[in-house]
Amino acid sequence: MRAAVLSLASLLALGFGACHHSSKSLSLKPQAFVTSTAISTANSNPRKPDFASEIKPIFQGRCQPCHFAGGKVYDRLPFDKPETITRLGTKLFTRIKNEKEQRLIREFLAP
Repeated sequence: MRAAVLSLASLLALGFGACHHSSKSLSLKPQAFVTSTAISTANSNPRKPDFASEIKPIFQGRCQPCHFAGGKVYDRLPFDKPETITRLGTKLFTRIKNEKEQRLIREFLAP
């Protein structure tokens, strides 16, 4: 499905003008040219989620007060630090069940 959408987007981006029919061939004159590689590259490099504004609030809503300053396990597992989240990785999904939140965390963890 995604490939079909990209193919359609590529064709639309080409902006072909009027077709000129002749008895020998069909020629198309592009008004603008955008390669499918450029479209694919733009879609394959999503922005990495920001820890402070997108990732940390997920954990504040689910893991406070224990894993934040003053909490029982803050000294061992401080969830207000990106290093802790990176180290634990998808093990955190035992508490984070929301698919959108898991997707954001996966994007944050991606190299």
